[in-house]
Amino acid sequence: MDGDTLYTIGELARRTGLPVKTIRFYSDSGVVPPTDRTHAGYRLYDLDALARLDLVRTLRELGIDLATVQRVLDREVTVAEVAAAHAEALDAQIGTLRLRRAVLRAVAKRGSGPEEMELMHKLAKLSDEERRRIINDFIDETFGGLDANPEFVAMLRSAMPELPDDPEPEQVDAWVELAELVQEPDFRARVRRMAEFQASERDTGFQDGLHHDLTQIVIAKVEQARAAGVSPESAEATPFVDELVAAYAQATGRSDDADFRRKLLNRLEVGNDPAAERYWQLLATINGWPAPPALTPVFEWFIAALGARE
Repeated sequence: MDGDTLYTIGELARRTGLPVKTIRFYSDSGVVPPTDRTHAGYRLYDLDALARLDLVRTLRELGIDLATVQRVLDREVTVAEVAAAHAEALDAQIGTLRLRRAVLRAVAKRGSGPEEMELMHKLAKLSDEERRRIINDFIDETFGGLDANPEFVAMLRSAMPELPDDPEPEQVDAWVELAELVQEPDFRARVRRMAEFQASERDTGFQDGLHHDLTQIVIAKVEQARAAGVSPESAEATPFVDELVAAYAQATGRSDDADFRRKLLNRLEVGNDPAAERYWQLLATINGWPAPPALTPVFEWFIAALGARE
């Protein structure tokens, strides 16, 4: 009968496609012990051993270690339990591999050297909590102890970088740049200065709502001027400047005089930092948000035009 058939190790190898060396290893390890032996001492295996070997091969091809395979065969754990645990481990490995792939692609794109590549890898491996700690440390140092706008600080703390499980190279690149940016002493000093200026202006009438409305007015007028080819230093820029200054004066309840223009110019110069705008652009890239509009060039035109009339 077929159930009584015994196979030599060579026959078992031909039936399974496994090398004799591998089957002998499993046999010596006790994972697939021989059913019997010939008078000459050669190993023989029955159909149960063949089925056991097929299971061992499947589990090993799925990446299950031999010790766990033995526990499955000994019925200490079920195949379902092993599969669930192994799938969870693979999820973590896949996440790690995806991150490494994104880092390597970002390194290739940037043409990074060994030191930058090492930094990128370290920064990319940080957990969400560690990334938040870097940003919160930046916020604490730049806004700590100041009577700055609490809504703005709360917005900063709520807008944290969150790399997805499978980040694009651009997202890894953006996170590395953001992490470097917020740790630069010069950038921190400039943001601190902006925060101090903002705190000193709490009672000047430049509330958030007004600031947003005024920004929209500046965008519209400057785009109109630039579309007409008006340079900020030219005489043609004067009506645009006058209209914009009047809008700020009206919004804050001030008179459009020389003192107001000097203070407004100072305010615009302090607040128009390309690196600060870059902060939000990088954050948008990391989190997959829509890219914020580039306002720095718009306000540079306004600043140059207002400064040319001082």
